[in-house]
Amino acid sequence: MTTSVFFGCTFIAFGPAISLFLFTIARDPLRVIFLIAGAFFWLVSLLLSSLVWFIAVQISNKENASVQKGLLIFGVVLSVLLQETFRFGYYKLLKRANEGLMALSQEDAMPISIRQLAYVSGLGFGFMSGAFSVVNILADSLGPGTVGIHGDSQHYFVSSAFMTMAVILLHMFWGVVFFDACEKKRWWAVVIVVLSHLLVSCLSFLNPQYEGSLIPAYVVMCLMGMWAFSSAGGSLRNLKLCLTCRDKDFLLANHRPR
Repeated sequence: MTTSVFFGCTFIAFGPAISLFLFTIARDPLRVIFLIAGAFFWLVSLLLSSLVWFIAVQISNKENASVQKGLLIFGVVLSVLLQETFRFGYYKLLKRANEGLMALSQEDAMPISIRQLAYVSGLGFGFMSGAFSVVNILADSLGPGTVGIHGDSQHYFVSSAFMTMAVILLHMFWGVVFFDACEKKRWWAVVIVVLSHLLVSCLSFLNPQYEGSLIPAYVVMCLMGMWAFSSAGGSLRNLKLCLTCRDKDFLLANHRPR
């Protein structure tokens, strides 16, 4: 039973992201490099926020539960702000890198478009975020022990897997919207991305009332997904063409900047 829970939760959490990677990124070495770089940027932001939170905990009163809870909330908010700061820094770096690649390229078009960079970097952020969110939970799912034996919820592992999947996809959508907002200097959209990220992260404080965290998170994911689709130039017409495989240029795997 523990093995089936482990593989089931793993496929729930990472299945969509791995599929996107295999079909749209894996065949292009440049995209793979940018994805790994995006994951590294997220990792550095986590390292900095963890360091600040650890220092704050060490110098605070560890016996005071309210202080520790406040520090936990502070750590979550700081982590989100640092992640978005590093996303902006990565955007600036990618802009310069793309200009350098354009100068070295023999072609008139950019080797990779900003929209593709936004998608790839967002998926890199999501992969690393998902891995750190659920890897310890997946390790515990292998046993020994039984979830809920003392009256707790038996849906802990499944709920964690679905939340991880939502966060991974949200990072991808946030990346697309964030980069598009920076390109068009729509700073209000950047603020909305940061606030929605804060909202989804703070929903974890509602656990173990999983319906209170999962449902709003998936509502935000659907809304951000539609916004990202629109920001990427999507419409009902080319969505129909994509689903019927009539417009190969719309598919990222076959897309070339124009």
